[in-house]
Amino acid sequence: MRPSRRTTISVSAVLLAGFAWVSAPASALEPSPGITDLVKDIDQILGDARLTPARAGVVVRSATSGEELYTQDSGKILTPASNAKLVTSAAAVDVLGLDYRFTTDVLSTGRRAGSVLTGNLYLKGTGDPTLLAADYDALAARVAAAGIKVVTGKLVADDTWFDSVRLGTDWAWDDEPYYYAAQISALTASPDTDYDAGSVIVSVSPGDAPGKPAKVSTTPETDYLKIDNRATTGAETDVLVERQHNTNTVVITGTVAEKYDEWVAVDDPTRYVSSLFRKALARHGVRVLGSTGREATPAGAVTVASHESMPLGELLVPFLKLSNNMHAEILAKAIGRKVSGAGTWSAGLAAITSFAQANGMPTLRMRDGSGLSRVDGLTPGGITNLLIALRSKPWFSTWYGALPIAGDPGRMVGGTLRSRMRGTPAAGNVHAKTGSLTGVTSLSGYVTSADNEPLVFSVMLNQFLSGSPKDIEDKIAIRLAQFSRIAPADVATVQLRQVPQETADLECSWLKPVGC
Repeated sequence: MRPSRRTTISVSAVLLAGFAWVSAPASALEPSPGITDLVKDIDQILGDARLTPARAGVVVRSATSGEELYTQDSGKILTPASNAKLVTSAAAVDVLGLDYRFTTDVLSTGRRAGSVLTGNLYLKGTGDPTLLAADYDALAARVAAAGIKVVTGKLVADDTWFDSVRLGTDWAWDDEPYYYAAQISALTASPDTDYDAGSVIVSVSPGDAPGKPAKVSTTPETDYLKIDNRATTGAETDVLVERQHNTNTVVITGTVAEKYDEWVAVDDPTRYVSSLFRKALARHGVRVLGSTGREATPAGAVTVASHESMPLGELLVPFLKLSNNMHAEILAKAIGRKVSGAGTWSAGLAAITSFAQANGMPTLRMRDGSGLSRVDGLTPGGITNLLIALRSKPWFSTWYGALPIAGDPGRMVGGTLRSRMRGTPAAGNVHAKTGSLTGVTSLSGYVTSADNEPLVFSVMLNQFLSGSPKDIEDKIAIRLAQFSRIAPADVATVQLRQVPQETADLECSWLKPVGC
């Protein structure tokens, strides 16, 4: 039998009323017909058979008063998946500021004699996930424009702004080759303007004739990856692109009838960036006679060229709309560097946890910044507390605008909700963060009711066995958009787009090139 649920009076309301509630007439404590109807409808939605063996935590609250309109297991720790990014992104803006920019510098040591630098050239990064190969090329062009043509020493990569731990403690071993679990480094590069840091796009196209070898290229063009192409041209595209563990060898098998792209995480982003930059220098006529090394830039080094990223306020859009894991982890380490001088997960997560606890989340466990870890734990009650607290922040409107918007087809508007709740009262209304892992789905955010009342909600579903229950989240969000305190809603049957099971286990923006 399913546990019963009831509406509750918020603690703050009770405290404000003092002891007056004891003598209040019973009718004053009874929920309105609209709330009673809402509770009945959400109970019915959560009666779905797919949730019988699962765990479900759901909280709905008024965003202005904090009143609880619906609650089930509000204090239970559940796996949040990418709902963890709500915490990380808000902490990043609060600690670093909307104007925060990542810097990448080229510096020199030694002495200059005309066009010859007798010393080393250093490339120093602070984790910028937005750097493209073209940006490293522009840095190389500035070195040449500064008059340096020969470097007698080494090209040195300085990634010491962050520590050398590249992967999250709890990340799955079999996720390692994929771009959504790419390695974290203070020197990294993205292949596209989604800013998928630490990855390369491997493109497989048909060859000259059926049965002939497929053609393979990379974006950016690089020989850092070793391509082992075993794929052939065929009548259909059924191709596997996989980087072998702990190497940069990419094995391609299967058949291809039309171009297929796969985003592949590189092993050691620092070394990858060094190769991009060294070749860019050569293209611009700068010869480095020494080898490529890796160490900290010495004090007194002279800046030759610099690059600044977009401000964090702009980066929030691809970060949250597309649920970019690498942005979350880079920001976690950047927070640690800002707060304690240590660009580590432990320092960053400690600061993120402190921020969350100061903003209504007394119970949480953060093992990474993105939610890729299955050891992360949040409560739906804590999430709604945070969502309410953030409304008073001076930067809230920018952060809120970066959340995915239900049913909006624009990739950088609807984001991971662009294909969900279309044609319903929730479309263009719900601003929320999605989250997906195998057996985990979550949706938390903001919605405006039919009475124009702002609400916050959190739906966290864990340990379901089969069949994606994302439509359950959508039904709850749609019902909230229809909610009226005055009277029961006239709820029509809504046909929702079903999420295919093969795409249900990951955020749709992680499913390149298919998407959702």
